[in-house]
Amino acid sequence: MNAAISVVSVVGIGADGWDGLAEASRRTLRAAEVLIGGPRQLDLLPAADCPGAREPWPTPLLPAVRGLLAAHEGRRIAVLASGDPMFYGIGRTLAGILGPDRLDVLPHPSSVSYACARLGWPLEATETVSLVARPLDALTGRLHDGRRLLLLSEGADTPARVAALLRGRGWGGTRMRVLEQLGSERERTLDGTAADWPHALTDPLNVIALDCARDPETPRLGVTPGLPDEAYEHDGQLTKRYVRAATLAALAPAPGELLWDVGGGSGSIGIEWMRAHRDCRAVSVEKSPERAARIARNAAALGVPALRVVTGPAPASLAGLPTPQAVFIGGGLTVPGLLDACWDALPAGGRLVANTVTLESEALLAERYRSHGGELIRLAVAAAVPVGGFTGWRQAMPVTQWSVTKG
Repeated sequence: MNAAISVVSVVGIGADGWDGLAEASRRTLRAAEVLIGGPRQLDLLPAADCPGAREPWPTPLLPAVRGLLAAHEGRRIAVLASGDPMFYGIGRTLAGILGPDRLDVLPHPSSVSYACARLGWPLEATETVSLVARPLDALTGRLHDGRRLLLLSEGADTPARVAALLRGRGWGGTRMRVLEQLGSERERTLDGTAADWPHALTDPLNVIALDCARDPETPRLGVTPGLPDEAYEHDGQLTKRYVRAATLAALAPAPGELLWDVGGGSGSIGIEWMRAHRDCRAVSVEKSPERAARIARNAAALGVPALRVVTGPAPASLAGLPTPQAVFIGGGLTVPGLLDACWDALPAGGRLVANTVTLESEALLAERYRSHGGELIRLAVAAAVPVGGFTGWRQAMPVTQWSVTKG
């Protein structure tokens, strides 16, 4: 970026347009030599008050940002943003390109602020989910009984798509309110439930409010690791619930970290790693195409469609993957080179957890425990089952687990 571009003004504007702007924002737009924004935003500015040259963002937007700013270097530039530029807005992109010290951000109330004001919901207690250029399945992981959600809509058909997803996932009793054109004279609220939502299309400028209500027959899924085994589609290749919970505890997910789930099976470890926090990322490596497809279906159904699935054998399929902060090996420990490849990929401070039920793999883990340290444990789970007219314990195969932090 050429140093001749000094400060770029980023001005938030709402559906109420010019009339709703603070005087400081109006002064900035009057003085701008170049006005950059979406066509809808640019149309909100009166030509008499804002004589600067108008540049609509091209599509796709992100690859064009640097070039468009460079084309107007040395001129007074004002970029228009919907509402608060730093809340899912263009402000974040510009801060990454120019640096925050070269931005002058003049925010406007966001659509979420308007929505909470209309609904009487406390802003700090209301979770916001953006559906703009994001998979709709990501909403599933945020659904909990009694939870209030605000959804940033992608367009006129988004409310109907949300209603269909809620019905299909067992949340048809959820109350839906669609708040259109917030802040403008055309503001309107549509009210109903997901089960009987009648509107195929709404105004494109909308925010969706959900009062989440789980249907009686829908399984309850908590936020901690150890979802019921029945939550997964599987062919038997599944880290069982209680071992899974202990495995996730050893992996210790934290926001922003990347996990390699090697030998993905049904994808449960990678999925629950990503459910731990919305910024957790995971790659599931599975050699079977059938199982890899099943992992993707499970990830979508459980609200983490961004889980990356790599189909192919390990360790060959690990080449070129981004550096992980943690690695889980759920199968294939005796494959030559696999354990070494996973260990070598970890940076200092990275964690590795490996589970096995076979004596051969257990011997391998014992040898690595002697050379690298960490913790070697055996997990044994027994379930109460009928024995004639009585009840007894049925023991599952014990699982040997090695967990270690790379020094």
